[in-house]
Amino acid sequence: MTFHLENPRRTVIVTGGSAGIGRAIALRFAAAGDRLGLIARDKTALDEVKQEIERAGGDCVVVAADVADPAAVLAATDEIERQFGRVDIWINNAMETVFSTVADMRPEEFKRVTEVTYLGVVHGTMAALKSMRRQDHAHIIQMGSALSYRGIPLQSAYCGAKHAIRGFTESLRSELIHEGSSITVSMIDLPAVNTPQFDWARLHIGHVPRPMGTPIEPEVVADAVFRVAAGRGREYWLGIPTMLTMIANTIMPGFLDRYLAKAAVAGQQSGEVALSGRPDNLERPITALHRTRGSFSAEATSTAILIPGGIARVGIIVAGAALFFALGASIGRRSRKRMS
Repeated sequence: MTFHLENPRRTVIVTGGSAGIGRAIALRFAAAGDRLGLIARDKTALDEVKQEIERAGGDCVVVAADVADPAAVLAATDEIERQFGRVDIWINNAMETVFSTVADMRPEEFKRVTEVTYLGVVHGTMAALKSMRRQDHAHIIQMGSALSYRGIPLQSAYCGAKHAIRGFTESLRSELIHEGSSITVSMIDLPAVNTPQFDWARLHIGHVPRPMGTPIEPEVVADAVFRVAAGRGREYWLGIPTMLTMIANTIMPGFLDRYLAKAAVAGQQSGEVALSGRPDNLERPITALHRTRGSFSAEATSTAILIPGGIARVGIIVAGAALFFALGASIGRRSRKRMS
């Protein structure tokens, strides 16, 4: 896969840019000479990222705003544009989650996750379009997930939001094509990532949450997003686990229902008992926990393959065909044995 950088001095806006993946993305683009506009709730954490970028010789504007508030997102965009001018790349990254069964979650908690994780993308995209439609060759990148195709237990609100982002993005992309717009809209679907979300997410489970399987480090995601920003693809899958999840959900979703029911509840909980009254970031940020990496670096990997969605889907078709013919051959052998 070949990418070609066009303008080494682009203006890039990142939502959720104060920690985790968003923070890693900001640092990656700044290292390439791009100007950064960062939007998140915690001004103190944003200022820390700004200082880190500026110490390295980069330019950064930060605006404290909640992406669930569309007026605040528009105002933040106006402020960044006043200082940097046109917006070239917009990355919708802000998210929240609650680890809980549906039965144990309160409606207002589900609503909050949806407002930040899904409607935050809608608000960010609308703000991006307001700026980008006055220019050519802009790029909107949606941070998706393997969970935008396959829901898992204990994260129904987050999974529902990621599914909604995918549907919204497909509608938007078709509208832009109809208009003849040169704005590119890409979605990158991620596996588990070692971010602070596991340290500050709200819980209705007995143990501190952990990533399913082997997580990747946020810097791996940041590098992948940087490469996606230089291309024109509609969708990318990051990591073999993401591709395997897509394949399994396409070929045998019922089996995956049962597998996740058996493995994913315990698989998302560490051995550490969750303390009563543990602070969480659902309603307000926790400044002290704002950092790039989470608590699972000892088991995280720093590599992951980036696969264009079109190529990955060919792999799904091939795998499905292979399974079909293997099953057919097996049935044929049984039939011949019964007849002999």
